Amino acid sequence: MSNQESAIFPSYARYPITMVKGEGSRLWDSEGKEYLDLMSGLAVTSLGHAPKQVAERIAAQLDQLWHVSNLFYSENQEKLARMLVDNSCADNVFFCNSGAEANEAAIKLARRYNSKILGKNRYEIITFHQSFHGRTLATLTATGQDKVKDGFHPLPEGFVYAPFNDAAALSSCITDKTCAIMLEMVQAEGGVITAEQGFIDEIVRLCKEHDLLLIVDEVQTGMGRTGKLFAYEHYGIEPDIFTLAKGIAAGLPMGAMLGKAKLRDAFTAGAHASTFGGTPLVSAAAIATLEIILGQKLPEHAAEMGHYAIDKLMEGIAGNPLVKEVRGLGLLIGVICTEPTAAVIADIHQAGVLVVPAGPNVVRLLPNLLVTKEELDEGIAVICRVLAEHAAKKAAGVAE
Repeated sequence: MSNQESAIFPSYARYPITMVKGEGSRLWDSEGKEYLDLMSGLAVTSLGHAPKQVAERIAAQLDQLWHVSNLFYSENQEKLARMLVDNSCADNVFFCNSGAEANEAAIKLARRYNSKILGKNRYEIITFHQSFHGRTLATLTATGQDKVKDGFHPLPEGFVYAPFNDAAALSSCITDKTCAIMLEMVQAEGGVITAEQGFIDEIVRLCKEHDLLLIVDEVQTGMGRTGKLFAYEHYGIEPDIFTLAKGIAAGLPMGAMLGKAKLRDAFTAGAHASTFGGTPLVSAAAIATLEIILGQKLPEHAAEMGHYAIDKLMEGIAGNPLVKEVRGLGLLIGVICTEPTAAVIADIHQAGVLVVPAGPNVVRLLPNLLVTKEELDEGIAVICRVLAEHAAKKAAGVAE
């Protein structure tokens, strides 16, 4: 089906594939073609497609209770919140439906804490060039990429942008209006760029010196993706606020904003809400997902498989002039090329392996957290072969 034939707004640059079935690391399209999925629905299907233990928990919940208003307590919601708090540096959780909503909640909490608790007229949040924080008006404004803002002006005020991994430039951005610093530990959409330890240490120092909140966007990096349950753990820090979504419920829509105890009184009754946030059904899926992630030590597995994948990619692309480097953290990996990769990615798909871009020149891999060495070997062989073919075409002067 093409965008012209669809009754859906054409807001996605879709690949010409219709998926109809998934199991583990495999997907099948409407023509019966099988694919090895190394993108996991953009880091969403964290346990692979249709994991049985999560499906069983969902099925059991379907016979009990699907939705209840957040004007009432929910056992599943309370249990999930306690699991997240017990396994992180946070003390409180707010549930919503997506990463953008989680980041929106974080922005609102930071402003309201400064206004209502600290009594300060501070509302500006510093974010970073090449960041990505969502598609709502506030979160696309927080995003440090102009392309997502095209046509949506006027944008909300209150965001200042600094170069990533540049502590000196960041320090010069702080004013008496600054209330928080917000960043990703790995800029996934921005090209798989990892924060440097010294940069993070300086952010923590500046936040302490100026009494600023530190917000970490873990929408893509959280839930074991980078080799730790949460990416901030790699740096030995504790953010005031961090956000989750994508892999939190193994494919069902959920987001979460977590924060320190000192922030609790800024989100009193009526300050913020979400009709569908943390329903009994999606919370059941998230509980099962987190039990598997923790019980099977999947962050550790992601770290091991990430090292393995990067080594195999480096071996496979050695000497290829089309590739500059391979970088990443855990199972968030980027193959950085010297030119746009759209045609490369299309050919990788045609060969039966699913990957996704991260900016114009990057091939991004986001395998599920249960991926095996054999599956990585299979996918990486295809990726390296296609990259070699494109390099050969370029050397021969063949146009893409």
